[in-house]
Amino acid sequence: MFSYMSGTKRIIAALLVLIMGSVAGCGASSAESSVDIAELTGAYQTEGQSVSKVDYVAPVQIPNILVDQTGFEQESEKVAIFRGKDLPRTFQIRNLETGEVAFIGDVVKAVLDKESGKYYGIGRFNSFKEPGTYVIYAEHLGESFSFSIGEDIYKDVLDRACQKYYTNRCGIAISQIVSGDNGHSACHTTKARLQDNADTLIDVTGGWHMDEHADRDALIGARVVEELLLAYEMNPEAFSDEAGIPESGNKIPDIIDEIRYEVDWLLKMQDAKTGGVYGAAITKSQGNGDIFAAPVEVTSVSMDATIRFAATMARFSFIYQQYDQDYATTALRAADRAYESFLINQTVADNTAAFNAAAQLYRATGSDKYRKALDVFFAKEDFIEQFDTDENVFVGAVTYLSTNQEVDKEQCNKLIKALMKKSERIAANATENRFLVADEAENGNFDSLLEDIKCLSITNHIIHNHEYTTIIENHVHYLMGMNPWCINLLTDETERTFEDSADFGGIMNDPHSDALVVFMLSALEG
Repeated sequence: MFSYMSGTKRIIAALLVLIMGSVAGCGASSAESSVDIAELTGAYQTEGQSVSKVDYVAPVQIPNILVDQTGFEQESEKVAIFRGKDLPRTFQIRNLETGEVAFIGDVVKAVLDKESGKYYGIGRFNSFKEPGTYVIYAEHLGESFSFSIGEDIYKDVLDRACQKYYTNRCGIAISQIVSGDNGHSACHTTKARLQDNADTLIDVTGGWHMDEHADRDALIGARVVEELLLAYEMNPEAFSDEAGIPESGNKIPDIIDEIRYEVDWLLKMQDAKTGGVYGAAITKSQGNGDIFAAPVEVTSVSMDATIRFAATMARFSFIYQQYDQDYATTALRAADRAYESFLINQTVADNTAAFNAAAQLYRATGSDKYRKALDVFFAKEDFIEQFDTDENVFVGAVTYLSTNQEVDKEQCNKLIKALMKKSERIAANATENRFLVADEAENGNFDSLLEDIKCLSITNHIIHNHEYTTIIENHVHYLMGMNPWCINLLTDETERTFEDSADFGGIMNDPHSDALVVFMLSALEG
């Protein structure tokens, strides 16, 4: 049973119960924290007595009322999940500070999960809009973690997701004002050696670190850039010029400035002779040495990186021309060179990434050579199946639907139908799911869930559907605490977050997953 005390008061109360030897109300779940009983009882030890030192592992109490721990927008739909052997008919929303009951609602749609033997029900409180911090209480179940109701709740999380890329910039000093303990001095500022030819040094300074080893990866970087560009293209109003990065205030949205920083690096990764793109810039740290001061090696040209680079640079050029026509042209030429380099080594039909690249280049140029490459894929019997299952074909097809160039109307009709069918399937899965999401991601990989929401967001952008908006919001709620583990998987400032679990890392700490989070949140803010 949970009382409506603050998190600190709850811990103190739990320790007092342990000292008194009580076992009443003990509903243990996962064990994550250890208490030294000897230290707690030392004040009562008399001279000559010895107290055995005991390590007691205090169980972490996991609520059976699941909420988005960050909170809810005042005007949005609001929901909580209830689970237990016996569900109550009603629930209360209580003010966290005063304990006063502010709202009473019904628990509905109780469904038995046969595997766990527990019922899962839903509680909605859409009409409750009073700003503040609250908990939900229900008989038999106790209390939820706390949450807020207010304005710009999604916006704050979106800003944090975007700032992750600034924090991961390589080659410059990172401000502790923006990035806290992740701030550092300029790193990897000298030329790097080619793995294929150790005598050759090239400038690959800049870009984003992609992992804890401070490596930079062209394939992943290009993919992340494309996700962020698509998010901006769909929802430009969601992004400001006030994030606090060095470029803020230059009348260009900060997300575009951040993308430009990575694009600068990607251009350096293109081989000047062949147009191919080197795979990665690897930090060669030695043991416990400083990774920020370690030398860097550049891996061989990769055709996967090359064709992804072509797609990303073409999309970037299309969007960036409104800010800097000359730089956009440079990016477009680099995209074309990469595409041609790919064709020297592989055929278009060999790699679905070529379809995406052709779609981006066709929209940017209208060139017949790219249209013919698209026709190769349109002619495939399994093309619609690929649209449904292959990310490259899906993104390329969405671009084809949005182009001002001449298109095949029959193919467009097929693609629209396929997009609607896919989105309806995602929506149906979410509606039937006990957590109101399309995929519970029990394996800890949330990219499938986030890709589903990208699809739903794109469809919602084309034909606005209130139901789709609600489903997108429910996925945000799931990731910020309305999940089986009661863990906020996005931010680290609520009562129980990914930092409190050894099983999950923060989704924003993965560059590609973070880009999908940006896409999801921008769809709600745009």
